[in-house]
Amino acid sequence: MRVGDALGLGLAGILATAPAAWAQQRPDPKADVSVAHPTWAADAGPLVAIDAAHHDFHTARGGYNPFARLLSKDGFRIGEVTGAITLDVLKPIDILVIANPLAASNVESWQLPTPSAFTPEEIAAIKAWVQRGGALLLIADHMPFAGAAGDLAAAFGVTFDNAFAIEGQGPETFSRANSRMHDSPLTQGLTSVQSFTGSAFKAPTATPVLTLDGRFQIIAPAVAWKFDDAPKRPATAADLRLATLEVGSGRVVVAGEAAMFTAQVAGPDGARRMGFNAERAEQNRPLILNVLHWLARRP
Repeated sequence: MRVGDALGLGLAGILATAPAAWAQQRPDPKADVSVAHPTWAADAGPLVAIDAAHHDFHTARGGYNPFARLLSKDGFRIGEVTGAITLDVLKPIDILVIANPLAASNVESWQLPTPSAFTPEEIAAIKAWVQRGGALLLIADHMPFAGAAGDLAAAFGVTFDNAFAIEGQGPETFSRANSRMHDSPLTQGLTSVQSFTGSAFKAPTATPVLTLDGRFQIIAPAVAWKFDDAPKRPATAADLRLATLEVGSGRVVVAGEAAMFTAQVAGPDGARRMGFNAERAEQNRPLILNVLHWLARRP
């Protein structure tokens, strides 16, 4: 059971082996991950396993290091999945986090085609585990990540646009004032959060939490970031950025953008911030905790 290998490390082991700074995006080691009133005592909370077996762009040792540290401060136990996902691997896990997986063929080539990062057997195991009471946080950013997660999302009735969902040049605001944020346990106590260029998805049976509108463009290039002549359309309120689903006895949260759940810096001097360390993104931290508390069925 490969997940056990990582769990033996504990959070300290994961953090100690975090990779060197990325050339463009890298986790912010100075991000504020404090939790004023932790929900659980240290290492006494539910087990959150972050996938690291599917060429994931974000892992506990990399881009989701601040995410893992924040959850640890709230008392969650942190592990990772390092091999094929089976029911045996999932059995000890309370919450499975998958953030920007990729098929092997797209690791060095962000262009079409973008096959599934997961085998049919893995998808069947994850769905069965959720139906029996497991909890999944599935995050798939702009293409090629949305394509790589597409088959897994489809198992839960979610359809990703393997595209970019963009509003202007800067971070995107989802607030009650602009009607993109909706009442939900995930948005309890919040008025506004920031997102940082992602994808869009549709989920007719889901409960919308953050929705797009006509100010967003859905652009589907054949090669990531090459938008010339790429098909595009205006978004509608049916296009989602964050949503919840009840599946059997389990729960699923689907997100179409990854940076909003962590804290990163970019550029040679690290001056650009993306995530809960960014300007006007101070409510992203409580959003993250709300998401994980809902998945954990916190009373």
